[in-house]
Amino acid sequence: MSSTYFKRFRMDADLAAPRDRGPLPPGYRFVAWNEALLDVHARTKFRAFRAEIDATVFPCLGDLEGCRRLMREIRGKPGFLPAATWLVVRNDAYGDLEWCGTIQGVVDRLGIGSIQNIGVVPDHRGRGLGTSLIEQALLGFRSHGLRRASLEVTASNSRAVRLYHLLGFRKAKTVYKIVDAEPAPVSVEPAGMHLVAEAACL
Repeated sequence: MSSTYFKRFRMDADLAAPRDRGPLPPGYRFVAWNEALLDVHARTKFRAFRAEIDATVFPCLGDLEGCRRLMREIRGKPGFLPAATWLVVRNDAYGDLEWCGTIQGVVDRLGIGSIQNIGVVPDHRGRGLGTSLIEQALLGFRSHGLRRASLEVTASNSRAVRLYHLLGFRKAKTVYKIVDAEPAPVSVEPAGMHLVAEAACL
């Protein structure tokens, strides 16, 4: 069986520094975590990741059921933090809801806020939604009394790495993700985003 190695950066941010959550573009709004929205997070995640390199690095992201399993695992983690878990929504021209972006956060065993997934649906990229979602999650970590936050990002995703630097994240560790020819079972680990999307599952 052949394997591919993807170089990834673990990046950390100091939450003690003042943070300013920029406003969402007109027509967009944040939606706080609600148990009834678990499947909305999964479907939004799938729409954000299915055509991206992340679906190769983490095959569950290219499959709707995989995204649902992943969301259930994230929700089931002891450190799951609703205050760092958000959706972005917009009403379309007909008044219907368009789910545009998703982010989830957990507190890891070391007491660090870990961004699990951040994804923005392709039609809504380039409007600062990813930045706003990250800042919203970081404020949630900070309100929980946390001092540091972390995420992971594929090293070749230079646009995402630059964005994380702008948001105060710094490289802390280099890791390698092995992807086998056959998909492996889903599991959760810290993650970042592909520009505005990167993920965690095997």
